Amino acid sequence: MDNSDFFDLNKNTWNSLVPAHLASEFYDNTNFILGKSSLKHIELPLLGDVKGKKILHFQCHFGQDSISLARMGAEVTAVDLSDKAIDAARDLAQECKVTCNFICSNIYDLKQYLNEQFDIVFISYGAIIWLPDLSNWAELISYYLKPSGKLIMVEFHPIVFMFDDGFKKIKYSYFNDGPVIETYTGSYADKDLDIENKDVTWNHSISEIVSALIDSGLSIASFQEYDHSPYNCFEGLVKQEEDKYFIEYLGNKFPLCFSLVANKI
Repeated sequence: MDNSDFFDLNKNTWNSLVPAHLASEFYDNTNFILGKSSLKHIELPLLGDVKGKKILHFQCHFGQDSISLARMGAEVTAVDLSDKAIDAARDLAQECKVTCNFICSNIYDLKQYLNEQFDIVFISYGAIIWLPDLSNWAELISYYLKPSGKLIMVEFHPIVFMFDDGFKKIKYSYFNDGPVIETYTGSYADKDLDIENKDVTWNHSISEIVSALIDSGLSIASFQEYDHSPYNCFEGLVKQEEDKYFIEYLGNKFPLCFSLVANKI
């Protein structure tokens, strides 16, 4: 299989998960429609006042973060590989009475559909593991940013993806050693979901991420690591505070997320 086959496989998997994710307690769509924001305590201070800002959101799933940004007054364009997710995002934005421009595209093909620049490129949680090549990814970020624009990125720490489910043992390389192909049942949003899926991901070290951004002409302005996840999306997590989940047997001794801000030079 080549990367195009992997992308097709992942698109089919994400398409199959959209209905369950829309209905899940994890995404809490009922309260979201009533006005609840999906943005968390890590990214909100980094974003600051986005009123009037043009924001491009990479890999938006069915658009909750994108719509939350639009509710804050931003002009939002959001992209995702899954056509079912983009259809759901458009419906959700209409139900929320919010305007967003949703584009169905593989990130690497985005120049075929979008040719404008933005104040902010926003990347949120669980995005880059679906990408085999971060050099092209970083070049796209630079391409879409206005002069003095910035990348705001909040992601799960790459150390997380070295482990098996439940963080019992190291299973995969910290570095990008090629595609990781897995078959599983359930979903991070509904672990009891009776669907079997297969997907392909790629692990990316912190140095790979940072180097790709620097090589694309971005200057790293800040980098932070966090000892918790704002989502209960992995096995073996326990809640200690609102939107703060830790690995039960490691507590605060392990990084689960990081944030990164980079400026276009």
